[in-house]
Amino acid sequence: MEDAIIIKDLKKTYRNAKTETLHGINLTIPKGQFFGLLGPNGAGKTTTISCVTGVSTPTEGSITVMGHDVVKDYRESRASVGVSPQEFTIDTFQTVDEILDYQAGFFGIIGKEMKARREEMLIAFNLIPHRDKKFQFLSGGLKRRATLAKAMMHNPDVLILDEPTAGVDVETRHSLWKFLRKLKEEGKTIILTSHYLEEVEALCDRVAIIKDGNIIMDDTVENLTKDMSLEKIYLEAVDHKI
Repeated sequence: MEDAIIIKDLKKTYRNAKTETLHGINLTIPKGQFFGLLGPNGAGKTTTISCVTGVSTPTEGSITVMGHDVVKDYRESRASVGVSPQEFTIDTFQTVDEILDYQAGFFGIIGKEMKARREEMLIAFNLIPHRDKKFQFLSGGLKRRATLAKAMMHNPDVLILDEPTAGVDVETRHSLWKFLRKLKEEGKTIILTSHYLEEVEALCDRVAIIKDGNIIMDDTVENLTKDMSLEKIYLEAVDHKI
């Protein structure tokens, strides 16, 4: 199996900081894997993802996404990734249709191809009845679905999800799980960060735990949960009392 993401000796120090945020991260994520990246707030999850997506430049080390170096081949690597952030970064005055069209145009998808892809995403995420609504008037669950549709608009090989079901009800959460499983079946590589450990255990093939800028655990969910729950393993790994 080929690798979708290869992170080698990744270190990151921000200009206004005197200490490293990441201390030599090494991760290899095969194509088609559903991968969970866990850790407490401030552990380095967001920084790692920012480096993978090209938002932040590594201080040392290298990252390739679908064979493209995130620094040397920025455009190619960025086009390979779709990102659904925890915080909504969408123009709230745009309609769902406008959001998807803008995203398509950003990646050079225009005309009939854009319209066809938009319809595909609207159908996939059950957004047809809401296509003309402005983002600000959507419910929390619909906002999550619209954000995921936007992330998938350019049909990326890798999908990065930061707390994708935060703030949604149980029914919507399970509906999103169903769609994410379908994406995995189609061969997409998915990276998930979530504080819902039940969600991680239900969806992910493999999990890595990051703490203080270091990977402290990396194994399949099957191996990790043979003798105890993922929640217990996680809490023990980050030195919490149960």
